[in-house]
Amino acid sequence: MRKFLVVLDDSRECLNAIRFAALRAAKTGAEVQILSVISPEEFQGWIGVADVMRAEARERIEAHFEVFAKWMRDRKGLHPELVIREGDAVEEVLAQIQDDPDIGFLVLGAGTEGNNPGPIVTQLVRNSGSLPIPITIVPGELDRDRLEAIATG
Repeated sequence: MRKFLVVLDDSRECLNAIRFAALRAAKTGAEVQILSVISPEEFQGWIGVADVMRAEARERIEAHFEVFAKWMRDRKGLHPELVIREGDAVEEVLAQIQDDPDIGFLVLGAGTEGNNPGPIVTQLVRNSGSLPIPITIVPGELDRDRLEAIATG
């Protein structure tokens, strides 16, 4: 089964990327896999404190994911999969693509701050020639109607 991999983070553009991936998956009979990466820098300090912080980060991610998953289930009949990894975001995206051969597309949201699409987009586009799958970059400023027309047309 083909999967659309999309990165879940706290950015505003993440919403458009997730919406696009869900619309394309529903249209093409594919699945959605949502990847969230926890940065190890968040857990500097004592081991006990780091474990509590890691658990809290996972709870936040799962709650955030559930909002999108409910929309996908209720509106699109999809049952997205959540994957949580720890490490550098770009390295973990590449590792997830390598670990799951069913991933057929990477969907990223482009940042809306200045002329910078965001660190993940920037780094992955630089390496896009050697990726085993295509990347779809969804503009963060794209309005909902236009996004739906593009994704379902």
